Amino acid sequence: MTAFRGAPLCPAGHLPHEGGDRLSSKASLISDDEGKARSVQLPISPLVGEMSGRTEGGATERGLCRLAVAFLLAALTAFLLATSASATKLDTQFHAWLNNDLWPEASAKAISRKTFDAAFDGIKPNLKLPDLVMPGKKATTPQKQHQAEFGSPGAYFAEKTVRAVTAGGRTRKAANARTVAAIEKRYGVPGEVLLAIWGRESGFGAAKMPYDAFEVLGTKAFMATRKDFFRTELMAALEIVERGLAPVGAMKSSWAGALGQPQFMPTSFLRHAVDFDVDGRVDIWNSVPDTLASIANYLVHYGWAKGRGWGFEVTVPDAVSCSLEGPDQGKRISAWADMGIKRVAARPFPARELKAEGFLLMPAGRSGPAFIVTPNFYVLKQYNTSDLYALFIGHAADRIANGDSNFSGRWGAVGGLHRSDIAALQRALEAEGHDVGSADGLPGFKTRRSIGKWQARNGRAATCFPDADLVTALK
Repeated sequence: MTAFRGAPLCPAGHLPHEGGDRLSSKASLISDDEGKARSVQLPISPLVGEMSGRTEGGATERGLCRLAVAFLLAALTAFLLATSASATKLDTQFHAWLNNDLWPEASAKAISRKTFDAAFDGIKPNLKLPDLVMPGKKATTPQKQHQAEFGSPGAYFAEKTVRAVTAGGRTRKAANARTVAAIEKRYGVPGEVLLAIWGRESGFGAAKMPYDAFEVLGTKAFMATRKDFFRTELMAALEIVERGLAPVGAMKSSWAGALGQPQFMPTSFLRHAVDFDVDGRVDIWNSVPDTLASIANYLVHYGWAKGRGWGFEVTVPDAVSCSLEGPDQGKRISAWADMGIKRVAARPFPARELKAEGFLLMPAGRSGPAFIVTPNFYVLKQYNTSDLYALFIGHAADRIANGDSNFSGRWGAVGGLHRSDIAALQRALEAEGHDVGSADGLPGFKTRRSIGKWQARNGRAATCFPDADLVTALK
C-alpha cells in the first residue's frame, strides 16, 4: 500500500494525484531490472507567496470539501479493508502451498519437519520483491514507455565505482597477504581476481544483507516469474540448515536470495563453499578465508585455467569485422595478431599466449574499447552472466595488481534506447535468420555480431551495436 503523506486534502481546487512509475535498469546491464517504488506526489497548496484564493462561493466550497474529505476517508477505509483481506487471503494461499506442495517434496529429500517449520516460522510473502506474479494472474510485459532504457556500457565502469573496488582490494590484499597467497597456491586463481569479485559482490562484506533467505526464496518459489529456479534454490537452502552448515538465523541474503559475502545462491553454496580457515564450519558470512577460497573454488569448478589471465585490451583495424566477436569464434592469439589486432600501448602479447586460444570481445561494438579475452573471461562470466560484469572483474583485478589506469579506448555516446526497442530489433533480426541469443532487449555478443552482419549485408558501416537509426531501419 502507498501511504498518503501529510498534505491538505482540499488544496485550492487540487485533488491528490499519483506520479507515474517507471523502471530503471541496473548499471551492470545483466539479465534482471529492478523497479523503483511507486510514490505518491501531492501538490503543495497554497504555494509559497500565494493566497488561498477563496471565491464568493466559499461556504459552498467548504461544504463540498467536507464531502470530498468524507468520501476520500471512506474510500481509504474500504481500500485498507480490501488490502487487508487480500493480504490475508494471500498468506493463507502461501501457507497452504508450503504444507501441501513444498513440504512433501522437502520431506522426500530428507528435510526434517523441525528444520522446515523453523525456516518458515513467521514467514509471509514479501510483495516488495521484484518479478512477482499474483496467484491466478499471468506475467505481463510493461508498456514501452515504462520499460528501462539501455544505457551506455561505459556507465558500468564509472571511476568512482571501479576505484572503490580497486582501492579496497589493495588494502585487503595487504591485510590478508598470507591467506591470499595460500589460496592462490591451492587453487591457482590470482588473488586480485578474488578480491575484485569480493569487492564487487558485497563491498568486501560491508554490504548489508537485510533479507531472510527463506522469506525471499519462499516468496519467489511461490509467485515469481521463475518459480522452478527459486524452488530449487529454496530446497538447497533447507538442505544447508538440515546439514548443520548454517542455522536458520544466519541465512541472511540479498533481495534475490544470494547468500553471504560472495553472494552465492544456495545451490552454489552447497557445490563450492569451503572451510578454508579449518574451524569446522563453512562461513561465507563472516570468514574472509572461507569467502575468498569459496570464490576460488567456484572459478576452478567452472574451468579456470591456471597461469592464464583474463584478457588484453587491443585495437582492432577497420579491416577486421566486429562480427567476429564471441566465444564460439576463437583463434590462436597469434592469428588475431596476424590480422592486425594489437595490444594497446604498443605492448606485445606474452609469448606463452601466442599459441593459446583467444576471443574477440567488443562490448560496445565499434563505439568502445576492444579486447582479446581468454577462456578465463568466460569463467568469470559464470559468476554473473554478463560481458560487462566479467570485464569489470578483469579490469579491476588488473588495477589491484598494477595500479589504477583506465582503458585506452573510450566509450562512445551510445545507449538511450528502450529495451523494448532493442527487443523489437532482435526479433526483426531473428526473422531474417540471425541468431541473437534471446530477444530480451539486452545486446549480448550474438546480437552485436548479428547487427554487424546485417549492416555489412545492407551496405552500411558495421558498428555491431544498436542505435535509433538501426531500430527504424529494421521495423
